[in-house]
Amino acid sequence: MDPLTYGHLFANGLEFRVAQANPGGERGLALLLHGFPELAFSWRFQIPLLADMGYEVWAPDLRGYGESGKPEPISAYDLDHLVADVAALIDLSGRDRVTLVGHDWGGMIAWETAIRRTRPLERLIVMNIPHPACMRRELRRLRQLRRSWYMFFFRIPWLPETMLKARRARAIGRAFERSCVDPSRFPEDVTDVYRAAAVRPRAMESMLNYYRAAFRSRRVSAGEEPAVIETPTLMLWGLQDTALGRETTDGTDRYVRDLTLRFIPSASHWVQQEVPEIVNAMMRAWLDGEVVPEADEIDAPRLPDPAIPV
Repeated sequence: MDPLTYGHLFANGLEFRVAQANPGGERGLALLLHGFPELAFSWRFQIPLLADMGYEVWAPDLRGYGESGKPEPISAYDLDHLVADVAALIDLSGRDRVTLVGHDWGGMIAWETAIRRTRPLERLIVMNIPHPACMRRELRRLRQLRRSWYMFFFRIPWLPETMLKARRARAIGRAFERSCVDPSRFPEDVTDVYRAAAVRPRAMESMLNYYRAAFRSRRVSAGEEPAVIETPTLMLWGLQDTALGRETTDGTDRYVRDLTLRFIPSASHWVQQEVPEIVNAMMRAWLDGEVVPEADEIDAPRLPDPAIPV
């Protein structure tokens, strides 16, 4: 049950399925980038918020995901291409005021877009993915290496996709159910959307190629010191993340001039889907130039999931 409204756009030589809302919004473009193994659907709680705040909202299925294009070579999933996708979508929108929002892999692409200054950004919001320099640092430590075992497994040819696609991608549904704090946020109506997308032709291989391409990238392995990000940045972090430890956020302020960091103790890695009330309250305050409340200061009613029939 997918409640979003989609268009199909061509950018950077690929077709993208893009959830769209509030065309012509007076506050500019909010471009939302999802993670693994998600879709634009993962932003279903935030798209109405941003549209209501006056943004034109675009949330693409990233290359390789859902109904978006799925080039075959592993090299097609290198960060250079992923960042170029973002630049091409921004150009296509025709907007000169852009707020970029990313979670997990989408957050990594967002970080890189800001670091490289590929296109001017008005604001940057990143959820549960560390700055690339902090991630490289922590991957040299045993604690994070143990958490990141799956990244190395995903490098193996054909076996990971075979296992993940088995039984109509049952493992994809379990990835949410077993690592979340609140399983009621991930009923079958929700996980079935991700499972159906994962078994589309070439989808799983394409999704895993993000990890394979990253390990081949000279930029990632060389450990280059990145430029300081000048874009005002909000970083939200669910503390119950089983894949990425809180320590991966340490030192982020060294690389971001204007950083606001908020931790959410009750949330897992899937922060924007699991506690959308808290995430949305923090986003609204920050985008409106107000002090961002701490998680325990927010007392908002539970948002109904628009994907679940009432």
